[in-house]
Amino acid sequence: MSEGTFSDQLDWRSLSDAAREREYSPSSCVGGDLQPFLTEYSERSATSRAWCRQQGFELQTLSYGALDSQSIDVVTPGGDPAPLVVFIHGGYWQELSKLDSFGPAQGLLSRGVAYAAVDYTLAPSATLEEIIAECRQAMAMIREAADELGIDAQRIVVAGSSAGAHLTAMVSLDPTASWRPAAMVLLSGIYELEPLIGTPINNALGLDLEAAHRSSPARLRITTPPSALVAWGDDETDQFKCQSRLFAQSLRAAGARTIEYEVAGRNHFDILTDLGREASELGAAVHRLIEST
Repeated sequence: MSEGTFSDQLDWRSLSDAAREREYSPSSCVGGDLQPFLTEYSERSATSRAWCRQQGFELQTLSYGALDSQSIDVVTPGGDPAPLVVFIHGGYWQELSKLDSFGPAQGLLSRGVAYAAVDYTLAPSATLEEIIAECRQAMAMIREAADELGIDAQRIVVAGSSAGAHLTAMVSLDPTASWRPAAMVLLSGIYELEPLIGTPINNALGLDLEAAHRSSPARLRITTPPSALVAWGDDETDQFKCQSRLFAQSLRAAGARTIEYEVAGRNHFDILTDLGREASELGAAVHRLIEST
């Protein structure tokens, strides 16, 4: 998709400042109280980690830099080299961590799939471009350690939710990289960042127009894209839904095998609950995607 077209089709410039802030605040669809979802992330993650220990699955921590935040937690099923799902968390690049992101591990390991949760330095301690660079470094570390970890380097799937979907796209479609993951899973993502300028979301990010454009997956020149699953909840703002639909179109136009759908009964925050659950529509789709790699 040519530069500017994606942003024009979003039609965000026609929104008032208040409406734009509301559209880019996913909490506006859930009454503004995120704490129940954040608590669930933390509890599911702790439960999944405890289950891994009980089942004898060894959790390893890889460091891809000198900072504590520059680390990855990985757990593998053992035996033959396994496919891997690498998860990059959301939180508008300003909240959450890998400690809140281990919930899907239990369901994936039960099906013989390894799991990794990536940590990165949060804004404003890091700029968005620095965060993107960190996530790319994390993926390089995982690829380098694949054999040692018992991971099939040809079957790495990168997944992310919200801001994590943005980072997943920036990692998976890096125009300077020679490597591509086998597939990517993009949940309720944001791919054109210009609408964030002038909203409170940008206070910690400090994006100007040029930085927003450089950091927008919608503005990348997409070549040889991996297969993609693009999903969002039916209880999300119109702008977030449109971001996902337009990016799926961009990937398809670039030649990616792309699956897209709206998940019934889910919002921007609880859609993540289904990532590792094969019994759910999303979980089954993710499992089929992994099986096809």
